[in-house]
Amino acid sequence: MNEEEKIIRIKELTEKLAKASRAYYQQDTEIMSNQEYDLLYDELAALEKETGVIMSGSVTQTVGYESAETLERQAHEQPMLSLDKTKDVQVLKNFISDHKTLLSWKLDGLTIVLTYRDGSLQKAVTRGNGEVGEIVTANARTFINLPLTIPFKGELILRGEAVISYRDFERINEEIGDEQARYKNPRNLCSGSVRQLSSSVTAARRVRFYAFSMVRAENVDFANSHENEMQWLARQGFSIVEYKVVTASNLDEAISAFSEEIKSFDIPSDGLVALYDDIAFGTSLGRTTKFPRNAFAFKWKDETAETTLEEIEWSASRTGLINPVAVFAPVELEGTTVSRASVHNISIVRSLRLGIGDRITVYKANMIIPQIAENLTGSDTAPIPEVCPVCGHPTVIHEVGEVRTLYCPNKDCLAKHIKALTLFVSRDAMNIEGLSQATLEKFVENGIIHSFRDLYHLEEHRDKILSMEGFGEKSYANLISQIDRSRKTTLVKLLYSLGIEGVGAANARLICDAFNYDLDTIRKADASRLQAIDGIGPVLAQSFSGWFADQDHNRTLDALLAELQIEEGGRTQAGNKLTGKVFVITGSVEHFANRNELKALIEEQGGKVTGSVSANTDYLINNDSTSTSSKNVKAAKLGIPVITEADFLKMLE
Repeated sequence: MNEEEKIIRIKELTEKLAKASRAYYQQDTEIMSNQEYDLLYDELAALEKETGVIMSGSVTQTVGYESAETLERQAHEQPMLSLDKTKDVQVLKNFISDHKTLLSWKLDGLTIVLTYRDGSLQKAVTRGNGEVGEIVTANARTFINLPLTIPFKGELILRGEAVISYRDFERINEEIGDEQARYKNPRNLCSGSVRQLSSSVTAARRVRFYAFSMVRAENVDFANSHENEMQWLARQGFSIVEYKVVTASNLDEAISAFSEEIKSFDIPSDGLVALYDDIAFGTSLGRTTKFPRNAFAFKWKDETAETTLEEIEWSASRTGLINPVAVFAPVELEGTTVSRASVHNISIVRSLRLGIGDRITVYKANMIIPQIAENLTGSDTAPIPEVCPVCGHPTVIHEVGEVRTLYCPNKDCLAKHIKALTLFVSRDAMNIEGLSQATLEKFVENGIIHSFRDLYHLEEHRDKILSMEGFGEKSYANLISQIDRSRKTTLVKLLYSLGIEGVGAANARLICDAFNYDLDTIRKADASRLQAIDGIGPVLAQSFSGWFADQDHNRTLDALLAELQIEEGGRTQAGNKLTGKVFVITGSVEHFANRNELKALIEEQGGKVTGSVSANTDYLINNDSTSTSSKNVKAAKLGIPVITEADFLKMLE
C-alpha cells in the first residue's frame, strides 16, 4: 500500500473497531469475534506506528474525557475574516476569470483553528469574533475523524469546519422526547457541542472536522499552490473539504455538479467557496476592512414556488408557548413536496402580513428548511387566537424587545401536562421506558395522572390500567418495575425533568456543578447568581429563578422528592481509586447488569477501559480466568493479571 492507501485503511479500521467496541461495551453484544477484533487491532496498531497517523477514537489509545469550569480565550495569530458573497453566477465568473481556482463546499458548522507540534494536536480554538476565540482542545480530541498524531513533526496551523451530519442530527433529536427541546438545525447543535465544558458530551455528538485552509506549515514548500496544501493535509490524515479545480470556462458545470450532489449530501452546506490557487497572487491582492480579496463565497440561489396559504395552525407546548405553523397548498421544492413552514411567533405573522387565502412564495433555507419568502397578497387578516387551541383558556401575549409571542397561562392545560410528562419520562430525564406520549395521554384522560408524583402511585389505579387497551399483567408489571427503577436518579436528571424553559441537561449540570449539587442553594439562587455561571445567560437565569419563585412549583418538587432517592454529588466528586489504571473486560458479568455498567464504575473511579489487550493494559477482567480466549492468551503472553469481578470489587474496598 502507498501512503494514501495506508491512511484510508487506518480510517476504515478506526471506525470499524470503534463500532465493535461500542457494541461490546455499550450494547452488550458482539459484531465480530475476539480473534477478528485482535487481528484488526494489530493491523491498525502497526499502520499507526508505520505512518505516524493516529485518528481520534482509535481503540489503541486510552485518552479519557476532560471537564473544564470555563473555556479560556485566545487571540488568533491572523484575523479570521468573513468572505464577500454572491448568489449570481456571473459575479463569480468575473471573480474567477482565467485564474486556476479551487471551488469547494462552504460547510455550515463552526470554524476551528488547530495547532500541531511534534506530530501531536496541541491546541484547538474556535473562530469566535474573528479576533479572539475559545480554546476547545479537549473537545476537539473527540472529533471522530480528526488525527491526534500526524507524521509531520514541525509546527502546523490549519483551519477547518467542525460539523454534525444530518444523520447524526436526526438521531440526537429523536433521543429527545420533548419536541420543543429539540435542536433547530445541525449548525446550532454543532456550535453547542464543540463549546461544551465536558468533552464526554462532545464525544457523544459525533462531531466531524474538515480542513479547508492552511495558516502555516513550518519549512514545507507547497510550490505556491493551495491545492498542494490540501493534498498534503490529506496525506497527514486530515479529512479535507471536497473541491473541484475550475476557471470561468467550466464553472457552470462544476456548480451544476455540486447542486446535484447537495440533494443527498449528509454534511450541512450553505453554498460554495472559490479560492485562487496561486498563493502569492492571492496574498498580493490584500484585503478590504471586512473581506480577503483572494476568495469569494457563492450562496445557493433559493428555488422558490408560489402557493396559497390555507391555514395557520397554532400548537401549544409544555411551556405554554403557542407556535404558529403555516399550512399551504403542496409544492415541489428541491426535489421534495412541502406543505408546511414554521412562522415562529406573532411578530413574524404580522411582518409577513399573513391571511388565509393569500398567495405566498416559499423556499427551503439552505435547501433544507421550508420558509415563507414573501406574501404577494399581504391581506394581514390572520387572526391571533384568543383562546388556547387545547384547553380553551384565554391566551396572553408576551413581548420581549420587539418579539411578541403567544402563551397559554393555564397551569392545568392538557398540552402542558402531556408534553411536560413526556419530557419527564424521557431518556435524559427520569428514563422511564414504556410510557409513550400516547400512553400518557390515556392516563391523563382517564384521571390517573395529574402531576409528576402520580407516576409513582400507578398501583392505586391497577384495575383501571389493566382494563385499558394495550395493557396486560406483564406490560403493567414491566411498567411498575421501570418506574421503581427510576426512583434512584441524579440531581442533574431531576432538574432537567422539571421542564424549566430553556434548561437542558447540559445547563442543568452547569448549575449543579456551580452550587456543588446543593438543591437548597440551587432553589434559592437568584438570577444574578445564576448569570454569574459561565454558560448561563440572562434569559435562562431569569427563567430558572422564576420557576423556583413559584410556590406551586416548589410544592410539586417537594412532593416528587418524597418519591425519589437522589444520588449524592456529581461526576466531579467521583472516586479516584483506579486513576491511571487501564482495564479490558471480556466474558459475561455476574455482579453488574452488563459490561457497560462495570465500565462506567471503572471510569467513575478514574480508570480507563479499552477494547483490546495491549502492553498498556493493567488488568483483564474475566470471570473465567482459565479461558483460552484470545484476550486471555494475549494477557498471559504480556504478563498482564487476569482478575475476576470479585477481585476487582476488592480493589475498591
